[in-house]
Amino acid sequence: MNISQLLKETVSRFGAEGLSTPGLDAEVLLAFSIDKERHFLYAHPAKEISGVELERFRSLVARRMKGEPVAYITGRKEFWSLGFEVTPDVLIPRPDTEILIEEILKLSGQERERKIRILEIGTGSGAISIALASELRNASITATDFSPKALTVAMRNAVNNKVGEKILFLCGDMFESVEGKFDIIVSNPPYISEGEFRLLALEVREYEPHRALVAGPEGTEFHRKLARDGERFLEKGGRLVMEMGAGQRFALDKMLKEKDYCDIVFYRDYAGIERVVLAKKRR
Repeated sequence: MNISQLLKETVSRFGAEGLSTPGLDAEVLLAFSIDKERHFLYAHPAKEISGVELERFRSLVARRMKGEPVAYITGRKEFWSLGFEVTPDVLIPRPDTEILIEEILKLSGQERERKIRILEIGTGSGAISIALASELRNASITATDFSPKALTVAMRNAVNNKVGEKILFLCGDMFESVEGKFDIIVSNPPYISEGEFRLLALEVREYEPHRALVAGPEGTEFHRKLARDGERFLEKGGRLVMEMGAGQRFALDKMLKEKDYCDIVFYRDYAGIERVVLAKKRR
């Protein structure tokens, strides 16, 4: 079979299975199977696929048909125009999280005269810290995670993206391994409620790490810990920046006002959903 025929057949199968992005999934898996970039598929639609390549592709398609995410199948995911290794030990980076990066870059741009100290809690694949390190020359970044396996992935990603020397990685749950004060604390914490988790797509529910997704009955358990314990590690006037779930604005606004935070602002993602909350430590 040639590339065009194989893509048409696979898109049809993925569509019949109800996958949300059948075309993209088929292209990514085929390009990976023949060790080419996706644009190669468009440039050479009549190229015949070898028996070995076809066998490899069929095995990847079978895994996708069972619900396994494409990123885990290929072990790759792009975020902030950077390439990341992903494994089942880390969440797959998502475009919505780029809102966090954008807002922190705006904050950092206001402080160009001094070194900015940034702490990320729950770094996972390292996507947030690595994206920031790639953009901010004048920043000191510390990134933590409770999972040694996740930290191993994050450190490899930092080296592969040429920022390995710019980030200090620490193993520990929440703030337990952290010392010192920071200008910005950032986190994409678990924010799915226990009830919402049961409604998630199979590829998320069955394959991505549960602890990185679910945060108690309301989905805000980790935000509460970040707001409470983050006060000790933020400088006066420092900012807490957190990703959040849809519909959590009221709970987070109330939670932050009960602590020592002011100037609370919410930012929407590309779909118009409130996705990031930013708060300033009052004193």
